[in-house]
Parts: sequence; structure tokens; C-alpha cells
Amino acid sequence: MYTPTSFAEDRLAVNHELIRAHPLGMLIVSSAAAPSADLLPFTLYPGEGEAGLGVLRAHVARANPVWQALAAGAPCLLVFQGPEAYVSPGWYASKAVTQKAVPTWNYAMVQVRGTVRIVEDAAWLRRQLADLSAMQEGAMPQPWRLDDAPPGYIDGLLQAIVGIELPIASIAGKWKVSQNRSPADAAGVVAGLRSVGALDMAALVAERAPQVKPD
Repeated sequence: MYTPTSFAEDRLAVNHELIRAHPLGMLIVSSAAAPSADLLPFTLYPGEGEAGLGVLRAHVARANPVWQALAAGAPCLLVFQGPEAYVSPGWYASKAVTQKAVPTWNYAMVQVRGTVRIVEDAAWLRRQLADLSAMQEGAMPQPWRLDDAPPGYIDGLLQAIVGIELPIASIAGKWKVSQNRSPADAAGVVAGLRSVGALDMAALVAERAPQVKPD
């Protein structure tokens, strides 16, 4: 991933937080047949793994050939994308003076690499489903749990899925949020993003761009 120094994010806690907030990761696998890309919801277990960078767990349908490619040792890349938004050059204060401005796109993302382990153990799979459900259902008025399903129903589903466990060997973040602009330009970007409802990105620019104070 090409990452200019001003856009690099190396803090593990910050990268972990983006993964928690945006757990639907893009699993990209390069196999002998052809590259593949699958969107999968991952659960993060911080502090685990030999590198201490955390472990990510998910599951795929047994019918999905991606797990067989991974079992055969195919390399993979896991990408998590956070807020993103188009940035109009008309938002830059400098455009009115120099006209030297072009459109761009702001975004935040995390890339993870590691060696995947394929898991078919029913107890492991049940825990993964329970943890994933708890992560997403926690804010619901009446959180759904595995035990809410009819007896034997989940057991049947477990036969149709395969677990994926990725101990994080390396993790890199990139926050491209107008850090390379002047304070006046960055302030214009914040105002512009707010005007089009891109509030998450506006908050990131206000937090990270030079001398722009969040409200």
C-alpha cells in the first residue's frame, strides 16, 4: 500500500478501533487459479497471536472455494475500510487565489497480513458465531443469541461453514484526510463535507488536518 508519511497510521489501538467499527473486511486471496475477493465480517481478539497484534476470526460457506485455497497456502490480504468521501476543489480556500486545485477522495483504511489457519472444529465455530452475534447484537433492545434458535438448527448450520483464523503478522493504517492541505483549505474541506452530510469524514479531517479544531 502506497502511504505517504503524512497519511500513515501506525498506532495499533487506532487501527484496531477502525476494524471494530467497520468489521466487514475484504479478504483478497491470490491462488493458482485466479485472485478472489470476499467480504466477510470479522471479530477481533486484541493481544492474541504470536506477534501480539491480535487475531481475526471469521467463517465462510463450505461451498466457497476460498478456504481450500487458503488451506493450500495461498497468500492473502485483508482490507478494512472506514469513512470515505469525495472532496471538491471548490472547498479549498486556495482555489479562489491560485485556481490550482483538483478533486480528490479522502478515506481511512487498514490492511492486515498473516498466515490463515482453517478451522472445522464445531466448538470453535460455535464460539465464533456467538462472538460475532454478540458484537453486532449488543446494542439491540432484545439481543439475539444462538440459543434463541431451535434445538439442533445451529448444529446443522455448523456443518455448512468453515472457520478462518488470521493471527495478525503485520498491520498498517492509512488516513488520507487532508493533512497535506493548509489550515484554511482543511477548514474548507470540513465545512464542505458537513454540507453534504459526510459527517464521519468531516470529523476525521477536523481531528487530523493542521490547525483545524473540531466543534
